[in-house]
Amino acid sequence: MFGYNEISIDAKGRISTPARYRENFTNSNTSKLIITRDPQYPCLKIYPEASWQNLSITLQKMQSLDPVIRKLQWTILGHASELDLDPTGRMLLLIPADLRTYAGINVSEKVAFIGMGDKFEMWNLDSWQARQDAAQLSTEILEIVLPESVKALSL
Repeated sequence: MFGYNEISIDAKGRISTPARYRENFTNSNTSKLIITRDPQYPCLKIYPEASWQNLSITLQKMQSLDPVIRKLQWTILGHASELDLDPTGRMLLLIPADLRTYAGINVSEKVAFIGMGDKFEMWNLDSWQARQDAAQLSTEILEIVLPESVKALSL
């Protein structure tokens, strides 16, 4: 599941899953998606249930006495919300208000919805464009120094 999409968020805070991904969800019998904060950028991560299980189990097993790991657990696990995915129709997903606020996503506007293989990212369209226009990844300075145990995760 890859690719860039511009989709509208309706007045109730819902998005319609892009048609190009619906067959994947139907074929994999995915009935739930999990949405949470991205720990590094002002965007949201959306995981199919199987991908989320792998990530959440790994995060739960990490040493929570490390303050960096604990912050990741709070950000990713603590803000996670389950979304029911009805495999019929438009596959509408209600994005929780607190997560929309975190990502600067407003109702009745378009958002960037990016397929990243085993997960999706959802961005405020202006923030996404600014990120794309910014310097290359190799010149970015990360806000946190990740422990070795976290570097191997696919967040």
